[in-house]
Amino acid sequence: MGRTLENKQAIVADLKNKLSQSQLAVVIDFQGLTVAEMTDLRNRLRPCGAECKVTKNTLMKIAVQDDQNWQPMSQFCKESSAFLLLKDDIGGAIKAYQDFQKASKKTAIRGGVMEGRALSEADVKAIGDLPSKEQLMAQIAGALNAVAAKVAIGVKEVPNSLARALQAIADKDKEAA
Repeated sequence: MGRTLENKQAIVADLKNKLSQSQLAVVIDFQGLTVAEMTDLRNRLRPCGAECKVTKNTLMKIAVQDDQNWQPMSQFCKESSAFLLLKDDIGGAIKAYQDFQKASKKTAIRGGVMEGRALSEADVKAIGDLPSKEQLMAQIAGALNAVAAKVAIGVKEVPNSLARALQAIADKDKEAA
């Protein structure tokens, strides 16, 4: 009995640690997934800095009960739950899950939790539709390049404009003389 309790305490401590490093947690119903399919899901999530934890709902409820950030997750802990813990590229991780879901047709999002708020399936999908960090950085870089190019053209134009203005004054002076 003592060993089982210690084992459960270790699982709860591990869950708390993983949650503390996560930005978003998504609860999915994974009933009917084979071991190979679960491995496929984990492999798809890994490059996005996310992982899939399968644990008893009671242990997850214990892990989140005293944490304001994650406590709303308790409402999604029922039946066959797997927990997607998303750290870095949350949009990319949700897209990776959605690609997996289209292929397997066996899982469903129950909901998620982010910054202390419960999210519906539609909320989670909306986050998945946001551009990835790389896409946003590329858009910002493109915008900065466009601004820099306009500034460079503007700066380059100043001497030309000045030269034309001086030439016009010189021409007027010649005409006047």
